[in-house]
Amino acid sequence: MVLSITIFSPCSLFVWLSTLVNRVAISRTIMESLLPLALFAFVSSITPGPNNIMLTSSGIRFGFVRSLPHMFGVVFGFSVILALCAAGIGSLIVAMPALHILLKTIGSTYLVYLAWQLRGMAFTQGDDDTVQPMSFIGASLFQFANPKAWVMAVTGAAAFLPPVQPVWLAITVFCFIFGIVNLPCIGIWAGTGAVLRRYLTQAKWRRLFCTIMIILTLYSAAAIWL
Repeated sequence: MVLSITIFSPCSLFVWLSTLVNRVAISRTIMESLLPLALFAFVSSITPGPNNIMLTSSGIRFGFVRSLPHMFGVVFGFSVILALCAAGIGSLIVAMPALHILLKTIGSTYLVYLAWQLRGMAFTQGDDDTVQPMSFIGASLFQFANPKAWVMAVTGAAAFLPPVQPVWLAITVFCFIFGIVNLPCIGIWAGTGAVLRRYLTQAKWRRLFCTIMIILTLYSAAAIWL
C-alpha cells in the first residue's frame, strides 16, 4: 500500500509527466532537424556531378547489377568523409591549401582519364571484356580525391548535424540519413545508364551519347578547380 501511494503521489506523477514532455520535445526537435538534412542529402545526391556521371557511364557499359559495387563504394566512402567532417577533421583538411590542391589534382586527373575511356567506348563495337566496372574499394577511395565532396560534407555537418547526444550517436544518425537518401539517388543515374544501354547499340547513337558524356566529364574535371 505504501509503495502504491509513493508511485502515484502528485510529486511522482509531476516528475513522470515532466520527463515525458521533455522527451517528446526533444524527439520533435530531432525529427524537425532530420527533414532539412534529408532534403540537403537529396539535392546533393540527385544533381549531376562526377559520381553520377561515372555511374551513368557504368550503367551503360556494364549494366545496373555490375555497377552495384560502384554504388555502394560511393555511399561508403562519402559516409566516412561525412563522419570525419562531423567530428571536425574535415574542416582541417579543407583548410589546408596544399592538400586541397593535391585532392583537386587527383580528382580532375582521374576524370580526364575517365573521359578518355569514354572516347574508346564510342568506337567499340559491343562489350569490351578487358574493361571492368569500378570496384567497391576504388569507388570508396575516389571520394577522398573529390574536394567538392569534402566541402559538401563540411557544409552538411556544420548546418544539419542532428541535435543528439552523445556526439557519436549524432554522427551515426547523420551518416545513416545521408546514406539511405544517397543510395537510391545515385541508383537512378546508374539505372538510367542501364536503360540507355539498350538503345545505344547503333554506332552513331553510341558516339553521340559518349560525346555528350565526355563533355560533361571534362566539365566536371574543370569545375573541381572553380
